[in-house]
Amino acid sequence: MLDWRRIRSGLTTEPARPAAIRDHPNAHWFAVGTVCIGAFMGQLDASIVTLAFPVLEQEFRASIGAVTWVGLTYLLVLVALVTAVGRLADMVGRKLLYTYGFAVFIVGSALCGFAPNLVLLDVFRGLQAIGAAMLQANSVAIIYLAMPPDKLGRGIGIQGAAQALGLALGPTVGGLLVAAGGWRWIFWVNVPMGLLGVALGWFFIPRSRNLARRTQFDWWGLAAFFPAVVALLAAISLGNDAGWTSPLIIGLFIAAVLLGAIFLARQRRAAHAMLDLALFRRVPFSAGIASGLLSYLVMFGVLFVVPFYLQRALHEGPGRAGVALTVMPLLLGLTAPLAGRWADRIGARPLTVAGMALSATALVGLAFLGSSMTMFLSGLVLLGIGMGLFTPPNNAAIMAAAPPERSGVAAGVLNMTRGMGTAMGLAFTGLVFGAIAGENPHSPELVMGGFTAATWFLAAVAAAAGILAALRGQAGLRR
Repeated sequence: MLDWRRIRSGLTTEPARPAAIRDHPNAHWFAVGTVCIGAFMGQLDASIVTLAFPVLEQEFRASIGAVTWVGLTYLLVLVALVTAVGRLADMVGRKLLYTYGFAVFIVGSALCGFAPNLVLLDVFRGLQAIGAAMLQANSVAIIYLAMPPDKLGRGIGIQGAAQALGLALGPTVGGLLVAAGGWRWIFWVNVPMGLLGVALGWFFIPRSRNLARRTQFDWWGLAAFFPAVVALLAAISLGNDAGWTSPLIIGLFIAAVLLGAIFLARQRRAAHAMLDLALFRRVPFSAGIASGLLSYLVMFGVLFVVPFYLQRALHEGPGRAGVALTVMPLLLGLTAPLAGRWADRIGARPLTVAGMALSATALVGLAFLGSSMTMFLSGLVLLGIGMGLFTPPNNAAIMAAAPPERSGVAAGVLNMTRGMGTAMGLAFTGLVFGAIAGENPHSPELVMGGFTAATWFLAAVAAAAGILAALRGQAGLRR
């Protein structure tokens, strides 16, 4: 007879690592390596799906607007849930939710590959995003707790490199898979990688420490937070197409503000709030979150506007444009581990300020480079280095500013800002670019003007991020 109580206990209790792994001098690097698989998969999946949009449009006989919801659904669910999942992980165990996150991501990916229509594909993308939220809410928190204090920046730097590599390889891998086997393979490719992640996570990730006391989860807070974030992201993402003054967009912004106010009121009086607002009273934490949000806006704004410039102003083909676009994330990935190592020695402030200053300078340079492809690529190289100098030290400083028992919530907020920054980068950069280049830009002169305006806008945002980063003070990364 099955002992269901023992089975349930086994499924909800984090297993200890084998003694040979636990006692190994590089045990913390085994945990980082496992987390890097999820980091790589998450960013690969974010960039790989865009390559399938034209194919999905043709196969399902759908509009471009309908097809973009394949990406938007994933983004909305991920951003809306990642903070709540982080809070839950602080109570039940970060290893547990991270490992099960791989399993949910695998199931969602497999179902996406079998989806018979666009509606079910969107539903399965939502399931996939739940798994991604379980991964992202715990990845940085696991590194934070697994790494020795003097190697925290280095570990987060390597994780940042894995994310950048996934982002850079997404278009190339996606193009090859779609060409070789069709769009379904861009989802099925996640299954073997996810199975590897489940196995490694069970054996290499240490059991959670410093868990928060188990209390009743704040479901009412989540009930207000989820639709507030969905309304805000939908308004930002759809504003360019629907019109920023349209009733739909205005209504979504009003709903986001009202639901956000209800959520904040709930968090102030709830006995066991979903989001610990006291975290934002810590200047290193709030300054890091704000500057990080702006940095992601810059990064994804550049990824949005550069293809237009290369293909319609410089008349480069899609292949050469795609290769050129990988320069920035590749340099970010190469710089990130070094920046993490330096942050362990000198702290986050000088690196984050220097990184955003270099990024702003590179963007100003891009505005003046004209038609020189060589100089243009040099600007992207400098931009990638600037982003690489900023991102790992900033993420490490955010985590170091949070108490260990709130590391899941802190990591959830950090990853939520990535999603918000992604949506804001695409929407606001598109708005600035479209205001000059027009809604259907094909004139090289108009595209050049729109690109120049967009790069000046992004340079100003990068400068603002650098100023915010300077406010964090001289605090180091030691816990």
